Amino acid sequence: MHERVLGKDLRVSAVGLGCMGFSHAYGAPTEKSEAVKTLRDSLDLGYTFFDTAECYGPHTNEEIVGEAFAHCRDKVVLATKFGVTHAPNRSLIMDSRPETIRKSVEGSLKRLKTDHIDLYYQHRIDPKIAPEEVAAVMAELIKEGKITHWGISEANEAYLRRANAVCRVTAIQNRYSMMYRDYEKLFSVLEELNIGFVAFSPLANGLLSEQYDRYSRFENGDYRADMPQFQPPAFDENAELFRLLSLIAAEKKASPAQIALAWMLCKKPYIVPIPGSRKIHRLYENAKAADILLSESEVCELDRALNVVGMSAVFGGHTAK
Repeated sequence: MHERVLGKDLRVSAVGLGCMGFSHAYGAPTEKSEAVKTLRDSLDLGYTFFDTAECYGPHTNEEIVGEAFAHCRDKVVLATKFGVTHAPNRSLIMDSRPETIRKSVEGSLKRLKTDHIDLYYQHRIDPKIAPEEVAAVMAELIKEGKITHWGISEANEAYLRRANAVCRVTAIQNRYSMMYRDYEKLFSVLEELNIGFVAFSPLANGLLSEQYDRYSRFENGDYRADMPQFQPPAFDENAELFRLLSLIAAEKKASPAQIALAWMLCKKPYIVPIPGSRKIHRLYENAKAADILLSESEVCELDRALNVVGMSAVFGGHTAK
């Protein structure tokens, strides 16, 4: 798989792997040895960019990633996150106080079995803490060698500009898919500041893979059971979108999921999607999306179609506390 550059100099595989599902939010966790094997096998498919977080599990996801790559640390780029815990009702509790960040980074380093984190994200904006205060801690951690780059997840323009003025931001990690395009408004800001866009949920939590239908059911603990795009009526509402994807997929001899990923890859050179999957054949499919070329006119045509095609509501994130 070819590489892309986030920010000034962070080289990553064009498609990364969101590791959350191995232990969090998508039903029963994968058995640890199986998860480790799948992650190691993904290296052979060209993945070098792996995304986890302190709160996935919590902690168990970082432990899986750490065990998978401790023997080949120099071959991978590890991204993790601080500042969020999950309440029992699935709301998010934000805490980006400097002392919390300091405690979090030490825990993540230990669990990831590494002496540095390649990309350390503020997982969500904490309204109680100024962006300048968070960025100052990031600058200290970079100086100490504990992290080499930092980013912000679910960033907005005002917060991003203020944080970047104190310590250069390498990437934002925001929700982005054919069904959730709100953050396209940040493209001009990212280009001005030379900041990358890591796109999470690029397949709308898997819906755009077309592996699900109105009869699909999710086990206990799988957040998708409550997401609007997976409710039975949504499949009728999204029928036109599915037909559009299938038509282009047939033209390109690709899968719908590959087209959904290729669309954003071909839109901007600084976008890196991080779809999550636990199945090696799906990891292969997602990786091959990086080889599909859509022309500028084809991307524009798709954008025009997405502006008018009918769609259901789509999950936009948990509430904050």
